[in-house]
Amino acid sequence: MKTILEILNLSTDFLKQKKISNPRRQAENLLSDALGMSRLQLYVDFERPLTEPELDTCRKNLARRSKGEPLQYIKGFVEFCECTFIVNPHVLIPRQETEILVEMIAKELEKLDLKEKVLWDVCCGSGCIGISLKKRFPELNVILSDISPDAIKVAQANALKNEVDVKFFVGDLLEPLKDQKADFFACNPPYISQPEFAKLDVEVKQFEPTTALISGPTGLEFYERLARDLPALSNSGLRGWMELGTGQGERVLSLFSESPWKNCRYEPDWSGHDRFFFLEIE
Repeated sequence: MKTILEILNLSTDFLKQKKISNPRRQAENLLSDALGMSRLQLYVDFERPLTEPELDTCRKNLARRSKGEPLQYIKGFVEFCECTFIVNPHVLIPRQETEILVEMIAKELEKLDLKEKVLWDVCCGSGCIGISLKKRFPELNVILSDISPDAIKVAQANALKNEVDVKFFVGDLLEPLKDQKADFFACNPPYISQPEFAKLDVEVKQFEPTTALISGPTGLEFYERLARDLPALSNSGLRGWMELGTGQGERVLSLFSESPWKNCRYEPDWSGHDRFFFLEIE
């Protein structure tokens, strides 16, 4: 029977042949997940032989990764803002930028009285934004919505997993919320244009849900709809936070430049790319 080190070396060589980036680190992650061990433990116990069921799991996971499937989908969950979220190809994989956005929102909310206040997480996907905020602010009423029924099922499972009580609606953008009113708004909408989509990495364009990625010909379609329709569904003084695509800051700002919008602005991420948009209604 082959040892951990032998499987690790063989897996690294296989992923390298398949042109997977960082093949050693990828092999370590795949093997540690399959064995329920940390990466450090792999090297501490490198002479331990693998059982046949363990080898079978490693082979299956290695085959999936060699085709470009993201590690997060293979593992089945991610850690995000001190919560654990189930992920599968029905939802986008939560990224570090979104975690930064949640922290930005939390810094604002912790200054406020949130009793009877309502926050919407629109285009919620896995529910990582709304559920993380509900976990941190239990007094906040949180509503999550998405056009995909399959995504909502994942978000519902994540709400149970993280033991939070939130509401769910299925429908296109703000349509399922037309009888509601919001005090706070969070959204990571589709913002990839159709031409940009063709240039994305295989891991993204072949495995993550296209409806959560592609906005339309320009990439601005969802921001245009929100600028037009959100005021009618908002309580006075609504504050909102959104993610942006690279280079979209000025164009999105122009959409939110007239009354009732005020104090709208965008900020870059750590790489200097337009990423976070802040909005407010009079």
